[in-house]
Amino acid sequence: MASGGGYGDPSQKIDYVFKLVLIGDSGVGKSQILSRYARNEFSLDSKATIGVEFQTRTLVMDHKSVKAQIWDTAGQERYRAVTSAYYRGAVGAMLVYDVSRRQTFDHIPRWLEELRNHADKNIVIILVGNKSDLEDQRAISTEDAKGFAEKEGLFFLETSALNAVNVESAFSTVLTEIFNFVNKKSLVAGEGQGTNDGDPASLAGKKIDIVPGPGQVIPTKSRLCCNT
Repeated sequence: MASGGGYGDPSQKIDYVFKLVLIGDSGVGKSQILSRYARNEFSLDSKATIGVEFQTRTLVMDHKSVKAQIWDTAGQERYRAVTSAYYRGAVGAMLVYDVSRRQTFDHIPRWLEELRNHADKNIVIILVGNKSDLEDQRAISTEDAKGFAEKEGLFFLETSALNAVNVESAFSTVLTEIFNFVNKKSLVAGEGQGTNDGDPASLAGKKIDIVPGPGQVIPTKSRLCCNT
């Protein structure tokens, strides 16, 4: 589905912009995952995120140019009120814990509840167990995490931002699911317009302005693309 990848071309035409958020406790490696994916970098001297930051990466999916706009949200309690506003408009989320710190996994249900309270119900969510390179310090088994993900209807992968293991796959999983959902909704909405032009229900939606040409309509219910 995804090809090319690249790390951004200012002259490239963008067909879709998908907003993703990374959430989880402080210190689980959210910023490192983002840095590895957006710039293929890893810093051993990473500091805690203050408030909210974001980076982008542009890739090609089925001959369409997709810009992933990825928001890195602070995990500290004092920023919780600030970051909750950034869930709005998100179409994908990475719920991150540290495989070597049990407490970060125990807090996942709280993060998931907060996400579902603030985000669209169609948001694509993947549970990510980061720092899989710390196998000798593992506190959460892969089976336990996978079981939780299956129960909650989440995708699941373990990653190592340090060793660049599964970081690409985690983002690709989320972006591919979003892309397929958007295309499916666009096709259905486009077909509906041909026969029910006067029916408000069939036209309920918003055009993705960054997509050239007619027919690219996403129902308001899904809110699966943002024009930021």
